[in-house]
Amino acid sequence: MSDFRQFKDWLKNVSFLTGEDCDLFEPFLRVRSVKNKDFLLQEGQICKELGFINGGVFRMYYLSDGKEVNTQFSFENEFVVNYDSFLRETTSRYCIQALEDSEIVTFNLQALQNGYSRSQNWERFGRIMAERAYTLTTKRVESFMFMNAEQRYLQMMKDTPHFMERIPLYHLASYLGVERESLSRLRKKITGK
Repeated sequence: MSDFRQFKDWLKNVSFLTGEDCDLFEPFLRVRSVKNKDFLLQEGQICKELGFINGGVFRMYYLSDGKEVNTQFSFENEFVVNYDSFLRETTSRYCIQALEDSEIVTFNLQALQNGYSRSQNWERFGRIMAERAYTLTTKRVESFMFMNAEQRYLQMMKDTPHFMERIPLYHLASYLGVERESLSRLRKKITGK
């Protein structure tokens, strides 16, 4: 579906937004194809668009001593954005890269603010998105504070088993905070139980 229908259907099914609310946004929407390994955002740029993923996978990461550290993966029917950079219009410390050929529907901050000013439903939607971003960030930070690598791996398998099907192991290792060899040993240990 190379248009806005998937995004509009998702909005209507997942939330309380009406067709009229969605129509407010349509003039601001743009469909964009992103090739595997292409970047939506690079460190030092301002995140100017929020993307809804029609198809594909993205990763968000930062560089630490020259090493890429994955912090998030986003899939179909999810949003891909550096929310802080997008909302505050500040430079990003993160990169966002496609891990497959992907298609997204994008809109900018002006479109979101226009929706907020014209519809209480869009204000509510924005609040829910902010709460979700906060929850994901808190959960990730706490996983490193209160869990060891094995516990993080088991939690990932429970919450997001699809990661194993579509994310390369070296990216998963970085996401879990371990070396690739350690992840291989961990997987063998767990499957051997």
